[in-house]
Amino acid sequence: MSAGLTTCRLSGFDDPRLGREGWNALLRRGNSNTVFLTWEWQRAWWDSFERSGLLLVMALFDGKPVALAPFFAEEGWIYFVGSGGSDYLDFVGDVSDGRVLDALIASAIQEAPAFCGLHLYHVPEQSETGARLRESADRLKLTLSNEIGMIAPILSLNSAAAQAALQKKSLVRHEKFFRRNGRMEVFNLRSAEEVVPRLDAFFSQHIQRWSETPFLSLFRDDSQKRFYRELTNRGAAAGWLRFTELKWNDTSVAFHFGSSYAGTYLWYKPSFEIALARHSPGEVLLLQLLLAALDEGAHTFDFGLGDEPFKTRFATQTNRVRNFTLRPTATE
Repeated sequence: MSAGLTTCRLSGFDDPRLGREGWNALLRRGNSNTVFLTWEWQRAWWDSFERSGLLLVMALFDGKPVALAPFFAEEGWIYFVGSGGSDYLDFVGDVSDGRVLDALIASAIQEAPAFCGLHLYHVPEQSETGARLRESADRLKLTLSNEIGMIAPILSLNSAAAQAALQKKSLVRHEKFFRRNGRMEVFNLRSAEEVVPRLDAFFSQHIQRWSETPFLSLFRDDSQKRFYRELTNRGAAAGWLRFTELKWNDTSVAFHFGSSYAGTYLWYKPSFEIALARHSPGEVLLLQLLLAALDEGAHTFDFGLGDEPFKTRFATQTNRVRNFTLRPTATE
């Protein structure tokens, strides 16, 4: 290992050698400063799902933290914490120095029982990590393969397209229906005290919305409900939780669970009243979220992973994620 460069395995998310503040400070210096890599999101995910083998490896230069590999290891395979339900994942901190990435991966391999390889999902294509992994794989005698993952459409809120989106006939027409035929109210909420009492209604509406489709709601799984409750409490405390309820004539017709972090407003988990589908409460909800994002000065509206037509209809840019696999190179 290079002089001055060391690694250590943290005992958990509360290890005093890093902790919440140190973790999030590292994140702000890295390639992928997204809400999915915050201490709060990662901790909520880990506490909610029954996984094993937490493997948080930190790299230090002259005793000062520079990067973190938020891993866990199961059955010989190493994954990012958050693999499943997190749109973007990556290393936390600065891994532009190849020695740092080498050290993190090598240390994780040493700590993983019966090592088979690494599956690193949902790394943003614009991150330097992809190129760095290729270099590290050669040096560490690993074979790297990767595949292009899902697209991630985004809308620049500083563009003329954002203003045009607010005037799209479909959005305006559907909102006029609700306002013309009753009382429409929009609640943009940020505190756990406000959001927690609404979660059961949100879960139930999401389950009903997907009940007659081939894609059943994730909220049929109690661990997913637990995850969203954890996200509510931790995201609210951190200040990035954004929860919207759309009411019409005192009935909840749509909900949205998302975030606003580092200037990016995230479209994450919506639901709407399926009985009103012909009036598109989901599009009314989208209009209200765009207005909320502009009102708080966000520069980007991120539609998250997925190629649904409504996303690409509004997007000014389409990003992608990549999935990487590293295995020991076979020797004769």
